[in-house]
Amino acid sequence: MLGEVYMSEPIYKRIVLKLSGEALAGDKDFGINPLTIQKICQEIKDVYELGIEIAIVVGGGNIWRGQTGSEMGMERAQADYMGMIATIMNGLALQDSLENAGVPTRVQTSIEMKEVAEQYIRRRAIRHLEKGRVVIFAGGTGNPYFSTDTTAALRAAEIKADVIMMAKNNVDGVYSADPMKDDEAVKYDKLTYLDIINQSLGVMDTTASTLSMDNDIPLLVFKLNERGNIKRAVLGEAIGTTVKGKTNE
Repeated sequence: MLGEVYMSEPIYKRIVLKLSGEALAGDKDFGINPLTIQKICQEIKDVYELGIEIAIVVGGGNIWRGQTGSEMGMERAQADYMGMIATIMNGLALQDSLENAGVPTRVQTSIEMKEVAEQYIRRRAIRHLEKGRVVIFAGGTGNPYFSTDTTAALRAAEIKADVIMMAKNNVDGVYSADPMKDDEAVKYDKLTYLDIINQSLGVMDTTASTLSMDNDIPLLVFKLNERGNIKRAVLGEAIGTTVKGKTNE
């Protein structure tokens, strides 16, 4: 009986869903796959219908990576600004698909682009969430050298989200090594942010991990491309890997 109640009621009221740019490319290495986005948005709609307030932070790696541009000889700041624009393109694609599915959505960017999206204002973002709109945070933090993982941690702290849900492609949690390359890789059910930093597990960069730890925001890492996983996660089913503050208590 208790188990049924546990599984039927959401355990979070407000979430930040972190989507990588690669997730929007589907089985392609580059670009935006409309069918893949439609599937993701249907998953988000299922969660939205539970009455959960949803904010989304999206990456841009399916279009451009600032670090890659830097390694090719570009100035790092310039390359990062290009990456921020890529995240806005992804955010607009998500908005279009969500609204076609009947989910009211707003895109807020950290770079002023008033013809296509609102500028990020914390109080306005919270108001949108309270009014039952999904808010997509695009453009990263608006500053070069910061990842979209850091954006997710920063926005989660600002809007007082209950959890950061990091949806991964083809990986169902955090492992001791790359499970695609190492058959002896061990999956962790629970970790601390200090574990991630000290063991260099590569879940988030150090800036994002430290920010999440300092603000006591839990992180759930789970597999995106398995139908119903986002809903399972918000209903409290034990999937993926849970990361909490400095201790596992």
